[in-house]
Amino acid sequence: MARFRVSVAILFMVLAKIATVYIPLVYSRAVDALAPRDAATAMVSIPIFLIIGYGLLRVASAGFGEMRDAVFSAVQQRTVRKVGLRTFRHIHRLSLRFHLDRRTGGLSRAMERGTAGIETVLRLAVFNILPTLLEVVLVTVILWSMFDWRYAALTFAAVALYLTFTFMFTGWRVKFRRTMNEMDSEAQSRAVDSLLNYETVKYFGNEAHESRRFDDALARYERAAVKSQVTLNMLNLGQATIIAIGLALIMLMAADGVRAGNMTVGKFVLVNTYLMQLYQPLNFLGFVYREIKQGMVDMEQLFRLLAQHEEVADKPDALTLPAHLSERPAGEVVFDNVHFGYGPDREILKGVSFRVPAGRSLAIVGPTGAGKSTINRLLFRFYDVTGGRILIDGHDLRDLTQDSLRAAIGVVPQDTVLFNDTIRYNIAYGRPGATQDQIEHAARLAQVHDFVLRLPDGYATKVGERGLKLSGGEKQRVAIARTILKDPRILVLDEATSALDTRTEQEIQSALRTVSRHRTSLTIAHRLSTVIDADEIIVLEHGAIVERGDHNELLARGGVYARMWALQAEQQEQAAA
Repeated sequence: MARFRVSVAILFMVLAKIATVYIPLVYSRAVDALAPRDAATAMVSIPIFLIIGYGLLRVASAGFGEMRDAVFSAVQQRTVRKVGLRTFRHIHRLSLRFHLDRRTGGLSRAMERGTAGIETVLRLAVFNILPTLLEVVLVTVILWSMFDWRYAALTFAAVALYLTFTFMFTGWRVKFRRTMNEMDSEAQSRAVDSLLNYETVKYFGNEAHESRRFDDALARYERAAVKSQVTLNMLNLGQATIIAIGLALIMLMAADGVRAGNMTVGKFVLVNTYLMQLYQPLNFLGFVYREIKQGMVDMEQLFRLLAQHEEVADKPDALTLPAHLSERPAGEVVFDNVHFGYGPDREILKGVSFRVPAGRSLAIVGPTGAGKSTINRLLFRFYDVTGGRILIDGHDLRDLTQDSLRAAIGVVPQDTVLFNDTIRYNIAYGRPGATQDQIEHAARLAQVHDFVLRLPDGYATKVGERGLKLSGGEKQRVAIARTILKDPRILVLDEATSALDTRTEQEIQSALRTVSRHRTSLTIAHRLSTVIDADEIIVLEHGAIVERGDHNELLARGGVYARMWALQAEQQEQAAA
């Protein structure tokens, strides 16, 4: 269908140009028909058919041009949509490493400008540059055939000089547009970053500081924009000068031909009309070329995004892992001598090995920076291990599709971020398409249903940007409900109750125990009271397992875990006192 539309659009383009080229010919014949043939002629007949033909040709020229754009519009917009979607999907496929380094505002602006640039190039390059060049060739041939070679040569020389000047000058101006893009992305990134951290800005009273940073980027954008505009004015003046000189020279030649009796007034008008008719598309061609160059610059960042290497990619023959309990019993998780580092000089995990049998629970504890959260990221395959392997039901994660792997694992993270939508949407995010009854059942298990019902809008309540309208505990319970609704085979609790008070924590722990039943569960915790029921506890320190066993065994051993337990018990006593 797209090819058919392109073919029809090209046909309309050719018809429009043929009509455009014939307009001056009919116009000149009408002028000759109206001009007195000798001084004694008092009246002339009106060339009705020529005048009607002239009008029809102008309608045809405009009509075919509009039909061309109308037919091609669907192809153009579909292409922009597909490229935008491809970019969006590609960005989601990029590794966590890329997203930890990115700046959200600059990324969104790069996508926005890039898709707009593609639209500009498609619209202007295909159906403006090519038709204009075709018209230049046709006019040059007509002038050569109807007059002598000098008219064609002078016309061609003026056009060639115009195009050379336009391309060279526009190429020089590109650097200003590139600077404008960089400063626009910088300003957008700073604005988004500041607004996302609104409370932090207020806590420290740094509104003026944020304004200065934002204005600094805007000022650099302003300087680049002024240079771009001034050079654009210089370009326009140069183009107008070249066309004016070429027009004047050819008109002088034509006027001399009329004086000498070699040309009629109609042909004088024909030459003038052709040149004036060429002037408009040529002038527009300069604008088109500038826009295309700017569009290409705008597309640079988009292409760089698409060229970003997928650090974690599926194998061509990757296996699909069943996701839900109904499809298969909860899976076994094995870490086999796993090594990992975020960089060659920064190893985080140093030969970590453990096994969690299907349906059993493992708790991972240790001081900050020991590598607990890294285990979670590796299990989700946000990164690939640098040594060893991770297995689920005997399958190396690298042999599984990422979609099926992540569908089989549910996580309740420490830092819960919600979408700026309703509570219903955020819970249903665990299983898009879930019914209201399923959503409410998950909410009851997460101890959040009664709270939601007390809200004026119930499940239709908007949670605000990143869920800021909810308290930390309320957000955490919504996140737990979301994971419960997902119904995963493997459950990861990453400091899942860290934002809750003691009473709510006990209620949630009871619910989590119910949900974890018959599932393989990994609990990453700092608060040791939340892991005492785990089948096995491993203690990480400096990226290595220093102790393992159940709660009682580790206390009896009197090692790292026992010291951590005693320290937390002392802190709780002090807090109670």
